[in-house]
Amino acid sequence: MPTSSSRLSSRTWFVMFALALTGQIAWAVENSWFNTFVYDTITPDPRPVAWMVAGSAITATLTTLFMGTLSDRTRSRWGRRRPFILVGYILWGLSTVLFPTVAYIQTTSIAIIMVVVADSIMTFFGSTANDAAFSAWTTDIATTETRGRVEGVLNLSVFLAQIVAMVAAGMLIDSLGYFTFFYLLGGIVIVVGVVAGSMLQDVKLPAESEVPKRSFLSEFAELFDINTLKENRELFIILIFIMLSSIGMQVSLPYLIIYLENYIGVTKTEFSIIGGAVMLGSAVFAIPFGLLADKWNKRNMIFFATIVSSLGGILLSLVKSLPLLALTGLLWQAFSVAMGIASVAWLKDLLPEQNRGKFLGIRMIFWIAIPMVIGPWLGSTLIQNFGAPTTLNGQAGFVPAPIIFQVGSVISLLALIPLFFINDHKGGSRSAPTK
Repeated sequence: MPTSSSRLSSRTWFVMFALALTGQIAWAVENSWFNTFVYDTITPDPRPVAWMVAGSAITATLTTLFMGTLSDRTRSRWGRRRPFILVGYILWGLSTVLFPTVAYIQTTSIAIIMVVVADSIMTFFGSTANDAAFSAWTTDIATTETRGRVEGVLNLSVFLAQIVAMVAAGMLIDSLGYFTFFYLLGGIVIVVGVVAGSMLQDVKLPAESEVPKRSFLSEFAELFDINTLKENRELFIILIFIMLSSIGMQVSLPYLIIYLENYIGVTKTEFSIIGGAVMLGSAVFAIPFGLLADKWNKRNMIFFATIVSSLGGILLSLVKSLPLLALTGLLWQAFSVAMGIASVAWLKDLLPEQNRGKFLGIRMIFWIAIPMVIGPWLGSTLIQNFGAPTTLNGQAGFVPAPIIFQVGSVISLLALIPLFFINDHKGGSRSAPTK
């Protein structure tokens, strides 16, 4: 069993990359293709998509906070994080395999309820295994000498997963169908979970940390201590910006593929080509933006990236040709990623040293839970009021309208308002406030 000071072995690097890549592919597919599955096979009504996204977001946030705290306190013969990762990945894959079977339910109302429940169950296992336990494990094993390389592997896995979800997934769904695709994805998650999870070794804890000294409820309750936010005003403002800008993105993002396929007429294979090009272009823009984030004024960088991204979203709603969709999509997504890099870097500059873990947990509420409840609901409301009525598989619904991108972009621009009440001193980073 390795210690936190040991060098990382080739076995550890393999386990890390395998679990990271597989987990990120599963998340990317869930974010991109579960919504289209509901629209194509159950109902074209946009409301179930909003309910499913909201349920998944709330589940992911609470699970990460709760199970992350629980894994911190776990002391077992099988390890600290390993049981959560090994069992979690297996159940994650199994729930992914079972997910499309909800389409066999003949009563639409029951099918809608079950698809929301099934997605939330899958999210619970995924968040337990990946967001909570695996993320904590990568933090456990990293040292000052290896942390940069560990973060590099994790970021690479996110990028590769997005490429797979954008390029390969659409083509596979077009050629094999949803059911075979989800069976393959779930099977891969199970196999990787069994192999890599069995090979994973936990960090050996020092003897004095073997028995948690505080109750689980007291540790968990600290995540929601409002006094901590009040005493860190500037950090709270950044969280408000992240929340509002994320709401703006979530107004349209869950309906993106549905819009392109049903309003523009883009096939899933064509979307794969466009999406792959956009992802590669986003990396080209985002990487140098990240390098500059530590040297330039972060607030000015956020203003520039948000304005360009919002302009890209508005332009995306006005074009229909594949080349222009790719170009405007690149502006929309690349500068959204760049804005996210700069805002998270600024957030981490402001984190109080003794409360870093707590604030990263609170960030899930502002970054995931609230935006993915409000944003898709706004998008669904706009689609019902401005979308074209349609009937699919005997079910009435609506085709998403361009207005979802326009409203989302305006909300993202409004998110800049709180930043007028805070300055990024020194142009680069600034010292974190202390409690």
